[in-house]
Amino acid sequence: MTGPQHAAAPLELGDLDEEEILARILPLLRPTQHDDPDAGPGRDRTEIVGPGDDAAVLAAPDRLIVTTDSMIRGRDWRDDWSSPRDVATKLGAQNISDIAAMGGTATGAVLTITAHAHTPFAWVAEFSEGLGQWCADAGVTIVGGDLSSAPEGVLQVSLTMWGTLEGRAPVLRSGARVGDVVAVCGSLGWSDAGLASYLAGEAEPEVGPGTPAPLRNTAVWRWFHRSPRPPWESGPVAARAGATSMIDLSDGLVRDTARIARASGVGMDLSREALARDFVSSFAEGRSSGQAWQHVLGGGEEHSLLATFPSATAVPRDEKAPWWVIGSVVEGAGVTLDGEPVEMVGWDHFRTDRQ
Repeated sequence: MTGPQHAAAPLELGDLDEEEILARILPLLRPTQHDDPDAGPGRDRTEIVGPGDDAAVLAAPDRLIVTTDSMIRGRDWRDDWSSPRDVATKLGAQNISDIAAMGGTATGAVLTITAHAHTPFAWVAEFSEGLGQWCADAGVTIVGGDLSSAPEGVLQVSLTMWGTLEGRAPVLRSGARVGDVVAVCGSLGWSDAGLASYLAGEAEPEVGPGTPAPLRNTAVWRWFHRSPRPPWESGPVAARAGATSMIDLSDGLVRDTARIARASGVGMDLSREALARDFVSSFAEGRSSGQAWQHVLGGGEEHSLLATFPSATAVPRDEKAPWWVIGSVVEGAGVTLDGEPVEMVGWDHFRTDRQ
């Protein structure tokens, strides 16, 4: 008889050398992609030399938009809430929404993974597979990056993404003018509501045909916090429609609207009626009115788009990703709600008392 069988210890990064790790994850980051005959200028045509050499070589037929974001475990996600695939989705969303906010279309990216030696390889593999699929869906090609070791317990991922303006001028934060309307594309407050649910220690809702609406809503908000889906296709649409300014809502509606106001030298007056009807009302079941307004005005990590347009008739009409008029550009400075000052709420990376 043979003795008891012992399961093999889970594979860790420290069990492999750098070449072995890359050989395993690069195919996950770059799944087979089929040519898209409808791809716009620059899509799938920028890469000349991809991973394998000291650097990638790209063709740049147009001005490039470049952005970067990083996430670190324990600060930007928690393993008991988010799967590796969730982390990949959020990392991609943070970057592509910045490209979209300039009126551009994302085309390529480089990835950095910084991890301690005892990081389970399974985590890295699932993250890579998730990011590879997300990039394929978004039309983004990962052309290289960096893999680095870190002290015990540290796990950080970073993505640098670029995109094309397709011959257009970039849409800046500084272009809003008095008389413009303010519009938003995407949700407001969902991610913050999901985060609040997690921080409150609420149990994960089991959603089924008979699940009450408040629990269904909580499940949606939690999912959106873990895996946001920005309306990235709407950035170029807004640019073509004549948007005068635009920003990605990553740090909260009031804080990010104030950034356009400051850059443009104008005031931004938000409509309580429009926000209550179109966004606060979505929290009618499961959140108090006060909580709902906090989520909508101050909730971060939404990655929706906020833009100004010369008139209401210039706002794009897209049933799949509608734009909602929520205010106007006025003389003055800062952000008001129906003409009254509104507290500057939102996320600040280094002032954690301001949320």
